[in-house]
Amino acid sequence: MEKVKELYRRDDCRSKSEFIEKAIRFYIGCLTAEDGTSYLPNAFLSNMKSIVAESDNRQSKMIFKLAVELAMLMNVVAASSEIDEISLARLRGECVQEVKRLNGNFRFEDAVEWQS
Repeated sequence: MEKVKELYRRDDCRSKSEFIEKAIRFYIGCLTAEDGTSYLPNAFLSNMKSIVAESDNRQSKMIFKLAVELAMLMNVVAASSEIDEISLARLRGECVQEVKRLNGNFRFEDAVEWQS
C-alpha cells in the first residue's frame, strides 16, 4: 500500500483504487497474453508503429533519390564510353564478387585501386 500511495498520482490516477484497478488489468493482460504484447499500452504500440512507418518512408525516399543519381551517372558513363556486352557482363560479375567480399562497403577508392 505504501507503493500505491507513492505512485498513484505519478500515473495520473485520481484515486488509489483506480491505480490498483489499472495494475490488476495490466497483470491479467500479462497472464493471458497470447503473443506477449497485448498487455503493452496501445499508445506505446501505436507510437512504435508510427516511428517505424516514418523511418521506412524516409529510407524509401532516400533510396529513390540515390537510384535517380545512379541512373544519371550510369547514363553519363555509358554515353562517354564504348563497352561491349561481354565486357559489361564480366564486369558485373566481378563487381558482384567484390561488393560481396567487402560486405557492401565499396568506396570509390576501392574502384580506383581495383582498376589499377
